[in-house]
Amino acid sequence: MSARPRRWTAWLIPALAVAADRVAKELAVGLPPQGVTLIPGVLGLRWAENRGIAFSLFSGRPVLLGVLSLALLLLAGRLLRGRVRGALPRAGLLLMLGGALGNLPDRLFRGYVPDMIETLFIPFPIFNVADACLTVGCALVLFSLLFRPRDWAL
Repeated sequence: MSARPRRWTAWLIPALAVAADRVAKELAVGLPPQGVTLIPGVLGLRWAENRGIAFSLFSGRPVLLGVLSLALLLLAGRLLRGRVRGALPRAGLLLMLGGALGNLPDRLFRGYVPDMIETLFIPFPIFNVADACLTVGCALVLFSLLFRPRDWAL
């Protein structure tokens, strides 16, 4: 067997991201209005409906948000097809792909994205698993661009 992973394994990261996001969103539907504290002073769960993207930007513009999501999916797909050499940026792009795929159906069919993860130690917007995947993916891609340019065939 070759050292290069099979093509289907590349879909494992986005598939797991989407599955974890869907499960979290379904479980969050029954949260009480005041929320639930998981770790006192650190982490809680509270239902929120985000009609925008990060930090509720572009709220009330579902068409623009759908176009942005599709553009991110296309960009990630394009970069994954021959522009990435290293595992770090590949994992980052796959996480971003999973995060975008996790939020896209909510955006298109509900008109909002359910958020439920709340940081209690700092004032920060409530987010979901897909948002966390997007953020971590972006951080990995940025890190690799800044400190590991050899991972890219640009």
